[in-house]
Amino acid sequence: MKRITTLLVVLASSISFNALAQHQLKPTPKTVAWGYYDASTPPVLRVKSGDTVEIQTLITSSPSRLEAAGVPPDQVEQSLRDITKEVTNKGPGGHILTGPIFVEGAEPGDVLEVRIKTIKLAIPYAYNAFGPGRGFLPEDFPYPKIKIIPLDEKRMVARFSDTIEIPLKPFFGSLGVAPPETSGRINSGPPWIHAGNLDNKELVAGTTLFIPIHARGALFLAGDGHAGQGNGEVDITALETSLVGTFQLIVRKDMHLKWPRAETPSHFITMGIHEDLNEATKMALREMIDFLVNEKHLTRDDAYMLSSVAADLEITQLVDGNKGVHAMIPKSIFKK
Repeated sequence: MKRITTLLVVLASSISFNALAQHQLKPTPKTVAWGYYDASTPPVLRVKSGDTVEIQTLITSSPSRLEAAGVPPDQVEQSLRDITKEVTNKGPGGHILTGPIFVEGAEPGDVLEVRIKTIKLAIPYAYNAFGPGRGFLPEDFPYPKIKIIPLDEKRMVARFSDTIEIPLKPFFGSLGVAPPETSGRINSGPPWIHAGNLDNKELVAGTTLFIPIHARGALFLAGDGHAGQGNGEVDITALETSLVGTFQLIVRKDMHLKWPRAETPSHFITMGIHEDLNEATKMALREMIDFLVNEKHLTRDDAYMLSSVAADLEITQLVDGNKGVHAMIPKSIFKK
């Protein structure tokens, strides 16, 4: 009996290990989706719910553009050169997204819980740029400009100039799943019900993003690495860079969401996404009220009042087609 019990423990440990496997996914011409989210994209990796994946992502630029702006050729990643040269199936957006990842058991109507475990810089520089017809003030800046900004990983600052240093808060601008199959291929630029290009600077290491699932397997992608960003991302770029992130992907059968939500160590976050900023704000607020009613068991009247006295509404971004607003409410106000 003792031998059988020992064997069962060993088998259980083996099953637990396999159920929580660790994977690694690097960007190559065969493991990226350039500029789109699409439920018909073949997955490049299959994982189980609860598995952890280290995903390497690439800066949203071309090697020639980076070199012309002053980046030494030996600091341009070879994977970026390979993908730029070999990938022809791309667009309509510009982001190089690593994936998609098929999560076993994920079905439409479920929620993908994305636990952002770690985020590391992959290169020692970022860029910021604007161009004609883009950004929030295109009429004021009708010409192109790009600036290479050194990153000091040891001190975790960006050296914007000799007199300006910006604290680094790395996050992924784009974390998303496939949209509904009926949507076909959609642009990687505007965020939507699939999350995607949220550009939410709160989604740093230690936070969790909850994304409603619309296609079998979820088909998760990551990209658009930012070393930091201001709310609004007004010129259409942040501190654009390459990042390596570690994510735990969990299928939630017990959650049902219409729009992405998030949780940080200190706050609950709801989001509004719409081409009109007022409508995006209303969506974020209504999502917060729904959260407070369903998760904290407040009446709708009290939820509306609490949102007014304790929640902060922030402009996430203004420049990605669909504008983003997020509402943040501190966890510390809740006693249970």
